[in-house]
Amino acid sequence: MGSVDEERSLLEAELDQAESNGLYTGDGSVDFNGNPVLKQSTGNWRACPFILGNECCERLAYYGIAANLVSYLTKKLHEGNVSAARNVTTWQGTCYLTPLIGAVLADAYWGRYWTIAAFSTIYFFGMCTLTLSASIPALKPAECVGSICPSATPAQYAVFFFGLYLIALGTGGIKPCVSSFGADQFDDTDPNERVKKGSFFNWFYFSINIGALVSSSLLVWIQDNAGWGIGFGIPALFMGLAIGSFFSGTALYRFQRPGGSPLTRMCQVLVAAFHKRSLKVPEDSTLLYETGDKHSAIEGSRKLEHSEELKCLDKAAIVTDVETKSGDFSNPWRLCTVTQVEELKILIRMFPIWVTGIVFSAVYAQMSTMFVEQGMMMDTKIGSFTIPPASLSTFDVISVIFWVPIYDRIIVPIARKFTRKERGFSELQRMGIGLFISVLCMSAAAVVEIRRLQLAKELDLVDKQVAVPISILWQIPQYFLLGAAEVCTFIGQLEFFYDQSPDAMRSLCSALSLLTTSLGNYLSSFILTLVTYFTTKGGQIGWISDNLNEGHLDYFFWLLAGLSFFNMLVYTLCASRYKQKKAS
Repeated sequence: MGSVDEERSLLEAELDQAESNGLYTGDGSVDFNGNPVLKQSTGNWRACPFILGNECCERLAYYGIAANLVSYLTKKLHEGNVSAARNVTTWQGTCYLTPLIGAVLADAYWGRYWTIAAFSTIYFFGMCTLTLSASIPALKPAECVGSICPSATPAQYAVFFFGLYLIALGTGGIKPCVSSFGADQFDDTDPNERVKKGSFFNWFYFSINIGALVSSSLLVWIQDNAGWGIGFGIPALFMGLAIGSFFSGTALYRFQRPGGSPLTRMCQVLVAAFHKRSLKVPEDSTLLYETGDKHSAIEGSRKLEHSEELKCLDKAAIVTDVETKSGDFSNPWRLCTVTQVEELKILIRMFPIWVTGIVFSAVYAQMSTMFVEQGMMMDTKIGSFTIPPASLSTFDVISVIFWVPIYDRIIVPIARKFTRKERGFSELQRMGIGLFISVLCMSAAAVVEIRRLQLAKELDLVDKQVAVPISILWQIPQYFLLGAAEVCTFIGQLEFFYDQSPDAMRSLCSALSLLTTSLGNYLSSFILTLVTYFTTKGGQIGWISDNLNEGHLDYFFWLLAGLSFFNMLVYTLCASRYKQKKAS
């Protein structure tokens, strides 16, 4: 028995020496077989093309459905504007809610790699189901005859929404894991690789928008002109390519071991703290319980340094006289390590920042709903070419593709000289800039709508459900501003929720950042419902009617601009008080 312990100690000493020499990663990552990984032959940028290729193809598939979904619901399933907008935002919200399922499975049991693999398969089946529902005559409603549009049958609705929500489930295992899995390829303990990790998030979002660019331009045009069967079939094909790209890089990947259920660990802290609620927290934090060696008791996690706030939770790490005498520190429901307590503290500290992302996501949701419906009532002809209103989201994507390299290659180096920070701006500063730009975005949309309604009144088109002769290109500024806001806020969120999260909760925290998008979509649906209810009282037409010429969509945009401004003020207050994570 002694010889086994001696051999283990010798191996650990050799590994520590190799880590200190820079041969192996220092963040606990392993290869596919569970062995320590050499820096020279794994991870870093050499592994990223496969991950970025996977994300690009998967996002092309997703946006190939999402970008023009409101048009399919109104034109093919014959839904009204409000019903279609509500269905789109509810589905998109669900797509950002299901990542909680994938995140828990990844952090607790399967690891990020196998979670991505399993849920990608579900995603692919959903894409195929959707393609069939738009291709087989029996599964789609009959075309309109004049002004009479037959409703879809319950069976047709069932098949379509079954495929749609299979995609929502599939994306739940991909979204919270791919960005974290990509960031795992860079060693947190290596300063050079840590800088590259910040750059990775920029290019990760860039790859998302390359896929979105193809979807919002070429695929939207194919769906409107060549048919929805082929328009949904192409995204299904690219989802298959995404799966192939991901598996191709297996030999180069660095893997983080799953650390057990984060939900269980959080509950253990609460139970242990409640059990010891009558005890006094010692002034000397070194008296609180922590493992004696350099490794954390949580698999795949570094130790976290003690913080002074939320001392009531520190009671979970108080070592009682009974525990000291017995020498039994093995019951985590009665005694937790400082690292485990700090995990919960970090989540609580992140909560106010997380909440402020919800309003921004409600603004972002307008791109695929109200911006499209506004565009439908504008002049979509440029010479002999007709622009599908949903394809204007291309300018949001172009904006992102424009700003990501500018930010990464020009703004960051300049900002670094003034701020002395590795990434130019902190994640919190970056997100705050994005929130300010979102106010400008909604204001621009409102100004365009004011002009459109003025023109409708001048030309006596208020009572007619026809497009107003104002070019749809006037929407470009609002899309371009939204793209700039994305580059700051969404990429800032990716960085913030990865860097500030506990090591063994990174998928969960990525899912929480995505949850802001889900709740933003639900908030958008809720605001839409409230606005419709209150503005149609007493038989009034309302702000958002089926005929937008007689409504007041501009009031809706001003409402969101006001909410965004108030949200920015709250965010500034929360960000100024935030305490950074400290890992040993």
